Parts: sequence; structure tokens; C-alpha cells
Amino acid sequence: MDAAATYNYTVVRQFTIMTVVWGIVGMAVGVLIAAQLVWPALNFDVPFLTYSRLRPLHTNAVIFAFGGCALFATSLYVVQRTCQTRLISDGLAAFVFWGWQLVIVLAALTLPFGITTSKEYAELEWPIDILIAVVWVAYAILFFGTLVKRRTPHIYVANWFYGAFILTVAILHIVNSAALPVSLTKSYSVYPGAIDAMVQWWYGHNAVGFFLTAGFLGMMYYFVPKQAGRPVYSYRLSVVHFWALISLYMWAGPHHLHYTALPDWTQSLGMLFSLMLLAPSWGGMINGIMTLSGAWHKLRTDPILRFMIVSLSFYGMSTFEGPMMSIKTVNALSHYTDWTIGHVHSGALGWVALVSIGCVYALIPALFNRQIWSTRLIEVHFWTSTIGIVLYIASMWIAGVMQGLMWRAVNEDGTLTYSFVEVLARMYPYYEVRFLGGLVFLLGMVVMAWNVWKTLSGAEKPVAATAPQAA
Repeated sequence: MDAAATYNYTVVRQFTIMTVVWGIVGMAVGVLIAAQLVWPALNFDVPFLTYSRLRPLHTNAVIFAFGGCALFATSLYVVQRTCQTRLISDGLAAFVFWGWQLVIVLAALTLPFGITTSKEYAELEWPIDILIAVVWVAYAILFFGTLVKRRTPHIYVANWFYGAFILTVAILHIVNSAALPVSLTKSYSVYPGAIDAMVQWWYGHNAVGFFLTAGFLGMMYYFVPKQAGRPVYSYRLSVVHFWALISLYMWAGPHHLHYTALPDWTQSLGMLFSLMLLAPSWGGMINGIMTLSGAWHKLRTDPILRFMIVSLSFYGMSTFEGPMMSIKTVNALSHYTDWTIGHVHSGALGWVALVSIGCVYALIPALFNRQIWSTRLIEVHFWTSTIGIVLYIASMWIAGVMQGLMWRAVNEDGTLTYSFVEVLARMYPYYEVRFLGGLVFLLGMVVMAWNVWKTLSGAEKPVAATAPQAA
């Protein structure tokens, strides 16, 4: 049976290629702004190249362009394969792809010019927000419509995670983006003061919880067993993992607002649910890694599987670090420091990027009927990524703890021991290492792009054909 004829692989191919493209773009902007923290003159005195303008472009490009395309590609592939049915509408699939690319281009055109709501991870102004909502609803219809017409009685667990991610992100986006427009490029939030902050971090933390966690766990539960050639370690644990995660994550947002105007009991509630999240997170990590039980030897020869397993290790590490940083006494030290930056990137690069890269490498042969041009280059990419991440997060951990300790240091008379500028001066060596780590990671993405280009430009090299199956 010809899988390419049976399923709609066109939209999956498009999103897979754009995952690589937007990954390089988003990470290149990140490397530039990391360099600007060391060499401020790199803004070239051009307003739209300043750190403050490019930083939201970087976060949106990496999360929603790179991460988003990876999620679209894998979810639309997995739902077809596990349901043994074609997407309900090729036209709707095309609309979702081109609509999402339009959102990304509009973000790239508006954010550098200061057209922004200034809300973290939700900076895009109201016309683009409406476009996002329309595209997302189309995506939901496409995904769930395909799920409804499935030819299998069972809904595989990866689709539960994808489904939760799709539904929850829709709710988060619509509620948090509620605004009163005053012009085509400016609007104001409908929520006042502390309520606006609470809604924003309910959105912000759950964007992490559902966009950057649940969706990518859907990837993990399909591609890790597939690449390992073994069933998931415990299907029962995967179901417990799902329900526990989606039940607890929604309440953890207030830990971003410790020591603010938010009521103290709300802060404590956010801390409590953050601590409870450790259990399902580590349950999922263990489930993924133990899927290799009896097949550990494959890690020596399969760099794609190595990407996936190391990503799970970073998932476990960052989901331990997050609950720990939500504890009020720890947060008193870590809040507003570069420790938070290290934590975010251990999740974004270590978990999200590595599992996405592994899945793209796994998808390319299946989608294009070509063997990967160079397995050796995948090895190179794996080590450049790993070294880059370690340089990045280790430098930010050290810098962040140092910042926190220096900011809170006081003299015997109660005055601050260090001025802000003195603290900043101590950060420069660590910012240089952070820049180096980001640059090394970016070089790995360029290696990947070259490998993919050579794979697609060469002659077809048929891979082992597999009939459509459940998982």
C-alpha cells in the first residue's frame, strides 16, 4: 500500500521543512540578541534591531514558528497513521499551513517595529490574534474531524496529548487576548491591573504546559516507541500521566507572580500545584526512557533515538527545576535573575528542540521516500546541540545564582553592598559563554538544514515500506 497516496503527506512535508527553516531563523535572532548583551553596539543604532524589539521576535519565532510547525507536522502525521485514515479535508489542511505561515510573517513584520501588546508570549496585536484564532479553529476541526472518522476503535495516547494541547491553547489564546482596539495596530487589555497579570501568567505558564509540554509529549509517545522498535513501557502509566498533567498544570501560573500584588493565597496555590506537577512529569519521563528497556544498545548506533532520549532527560531536569524554583524561598533568590533564563532554555532547547529535531529526522525518510543523506552529520548535530545547551544553561545557572546573591547582599548599616552596574559587570563572562553556547547550537541547526537539503535534492532511495498501523 502506498502510504503517500493513502494519507495527506503534503501538509506534513510542508510543516516539516518549515520547522527547519524557522528553527534557524528564530535561533539566529536569539544568537544576535545574546551577542548584543556582550557587545551592545551590535544594535547598529537602528531601533528595530535593538534587544527590546528583537527579543519578542526571538521567543515568538522559536515557540510558535519552529515549535508550532513541529507540532503541526507531527500531529497531522500521527493522527493519520494511528487512525488509519486520511485528513478530512486537503483544502482545510492547506489553509492551516498557509494561514500559520502568514501569522509568522506578520509577527516578523510587526514586532521589530514596536507593534506589540507587551504581554509575554502574546505580543501580537489584535488583527493577528484574530487570524491565529481562525487558523487554530481550522486546525482543531482538521485534527478532531480526522479522529472522529478513524478506522480503529482505540484512540492512541499520543492523540490524547495532541488533543489536549489543541483545545487548551485555543482557550488560553482567546481569553488572554481579549482586548479593546483603539486602532489597527494598538489595543488595550480588557483586564485591569493584577487581574491582567494573573490572566497573563495563567496563559503564559499554560502555554508552556500545553503548547511546549503536552504537544511535545504527543510526539514522544509516538516517535520514541517507533524509533526504538518497542511498545511504550507502560500504557497504563501514559494514561495516568495524561490525566494528572492536564489536571494540575492549569493551576500553576501564579508562581510567576511571587512577591507581587497578587493575593498571597493565590501565590501559595500556584506553588502547591507546581510542586505536585513533579510527579506526573517524572512519570512521563520514566515511561519514555524505560521504553528502551532491553534495547539500550540502539543508543550506540541510532543518533535519532539519542536526540529523543536526551530530550527526555532534559524534560525530567527542567520539570524538577521548575517546581523547585516555584518554592517561595527559592524564588526569592531566583526571580528576575538569569537562573530563570537558564531554566527556560533547558526546557526550550533541551526538551522541545531536541525532541523536535529527532522527530524531523525520523519523518524525512517516511515523507520523502529517501534515506537520510548522512547519518554522520546527525551525529555531529547531536553533539553540537548537546554541547551548546550545556554551555548555555550552565553559564546562566551560575550567573543567575550570583545575581541573586549579589542583589540581596547588604552592609552592616543596611545599605546594598553592590550597585546594579557592579552586578552587571560580573555577568559579562557568563554572557560570552551563553553567546558561544547559542552559536554552537545554531551551527548544529545549519548542519541539519544542509543534511536535509542534500537528502531531498538527491535521488530517491526507498526506505523499508511499512503498512499503515496503529502505532
